[in-house]
Amino acid sequence: MDEEESLGRAIREEVAIFPYDRGWPYLFEEERDRLLCLFPGYFLAIEHVGSTAVPGLSAKPVIDMLAGVESISRADELMEPLCQARYATSMEFNASLVERRWLMRWSKGRRTHHLHLVVHGSEEWERRLAFRDMLRADAELANRYAQNKLAWAAEFRSDREAYTAAKGHFIQEALGRAG
Repeated sequence: MDEEESLGRAIREEVAIFPYDRGWPYLFEEERDRLLCLFPGYFLAIEHVGSTAVPGLSAKPVIDMLAGVESISRADELMEPLCQARYATSMEFNASLVERRWLMRWSKGRRTHHLHLVVHGSEEWERRLAFRDMLRADAELANRYAQNKLAWAAEFRSDREAYTAAKGHFIQEALGRAG
């Protein structure tokens, strides 16, 4: 499979949830270290977020990384160099985003990492970390989230946007109750 075909398959990949894999934190650390080495001084912090960052939680096997930058203009400056460093993105999709930029890394026709460039310390930064920390601290919440994700994955298997929207509603509700 050539690189273009691999990227195309990764973009169209169906939503599927897998049991927790103890290797996910290591995949995060490996990619975080690679990015910090390639771009010294550009990231104020890189955090493991999303379901793969919560021990025991089933997830799509895609490592979500939250990379803190000093400004969105700094994130924009990084888009091309990150694409040269084996990431792909949709400029059209990113144009619809206000508080972050998004990139995807893939291998052999499947997504391996999502990289979210966010202003370090911003409301978006804090919100993503707060939800991860809530899931780590509250087994009941994590279990409800896992059960919902399985149902959403079945319902929206071929519609990643609808799956993401369903998760977004759950996250907003959980954060609203906590705040």
